[in-house]
Amino acid sequence: MRERRAGYLAFDLGASSGRAMLGWLEGPVLHMAEVHRFETSLIERDGHLFWDVEALEQEIWTGLQQALAQMPALRAVSVDSWAVDYVLLNREGRPLRPPYSYRDTRTRPMMARAFARVAPAELYARTGIQLIPINTLYQLLADLEEDPAVLRRAERLLLIADYFNHRLGGQPVVEVSMASTTQLMNVHTRQWDAELLRAFGLDFPCWPEIVPSGQVIGQVRGHPSVAVIASCSHDTACAVAAVPARPGTRWAYISLGTWALLGVERTTPILTDAAREAGFTHEAGLDGTIRFLKNLTGLWVLQECLRAWRQEGPVSWEALEAEARAAPAERCYLDLDDPYFFEPGQMPERIVAYCRQHGLPVPESRGQMVRAILESLARNFRRALRQLEALLEAPVDTLHIVGGGARNRLLCQLTADTCEVRVVAGPAEATAMGNLLIQARTLGDLPEGYTLRDVVARSETCWIYEPHQKSIPQPATER
Repeated sequence: MRERRAGYLAFDLGASSGRAMLGWLEGPVLHMAEVHRFETSLIERDGHLFWDVEALEQEIWTGLQQALAQMPALRAVSVDSWAVDYVLLNREGRPLRPPYSYRDTRTRPMMARAFARVAPAELYARTGIQLIPINTLYQLLADLEEDPAVLRRAERLLLIADYFNHRLGGQPVVEVSMASTTQLMNVHTRQWDAELLRAFGLDFPCWPEIVPSGQVIGQVRGHPSVAVIASCSHDTACAVAAVPARPGTRWAYISLGTWALLGVERTTPILTDAAREAGFTHEAGLDGTIRFLKNLTGLWVLQECLRAWRQEGPVSWEALEAEARAAPAERCYLDLDDPYFFEPGQMPERIVAYCRQHGLPVPESRGQMVRAILESLARNFRRALRQLEALLEAPVDTLHIVGGGARNRLLCQLTADTCEVRVVAGPAEATAMGNLLIQARTLGDLPEGYTLRDVVARSETCWIYEPHQKSIPQPATER
């Protein structure tokens, strides 16, 4: 059925799958429909991991055509994705090579080499970004060491979502939430840090303009009535923009998917040694905000287990949760942030080996393994939340879980119990909602007097988990 109403299209690219989500407003309520889903598979070549951007671009154009077939009055489109990975473009605007995945191992020695040029404390003070080896900075240093010619030939560097916005017809720019994740944007000026680029030998002419969130950057090629909008190119920034927080509450969030991003929204950075040593980062958010957060492993280990188990036969998330509920609590706490779990493949076997190596109870069933993962996640959340409260010098009274992990009721209850805080779960589609609503606001389509979070609260049912509650969770009431 062809919809005549005006709408918006969000492409949400995750580390395992992508989808095209149509959205349209009816008053202060956002409606959504998935029109296309596809894999974001990795290419393994010569011992390295790459993203197949040509295949992804074909899927994006397919999703756009399907969206236009359903909603000819489409007003805008925007792509969001994971952070840190980038595409190097030649003079014709085509990739010089497939972009590396952040899970590739080539960056492992690069942090030590970076710190020999710029001390960790100075790097953190200038960028505010957590010192982890997947960051764009260390990937570029690997390029500089292994293939410096590719950087000299590059006319433009674009991060993943920004590259696809450009391919759709937008200008070759980088949106600020994505730029902030590179560890090369100055946290104060929100521009590329020229001194750091020189210090690292990365002062090539390929660095694009950084633009604010929610900016029209062009029109879709072949469809001039459809705007290309840089909403928030970083998927976590979109998700945080859609947290249905109540004004006046002391709230934090976990954007929970493959990764778990736990933090708060601020207007000023906390650039202390304590924040750096605790691994907290400052990523740009909507409307000049700062997402002060910590990157934790999210559902990655469980996703990899599910992938392995599906090779043996069909299994659903719901079945795994039911098996985990029935399994006894063994207090088998895994350090899910251990690099041992970082690479894909053979995850159930690696968990067993890890437990034996560390003297932990070895899961004897699939349900026990899932429960061990979920309890370990909740324990990691508690540790990070206590660090956050210490840095803020204030307690958190409400923890919002958004993203796909909000659907896992056992994990939400374990988090409430372990963190001893009220958990509000939902929306599960926060990233797509944030992307769509930023588009609508950019075009002046939000109803007068309503914020993005007002619309989210009226569009989704969220669920409240109190610590140690025995009854089923309760739906959150509208604000």
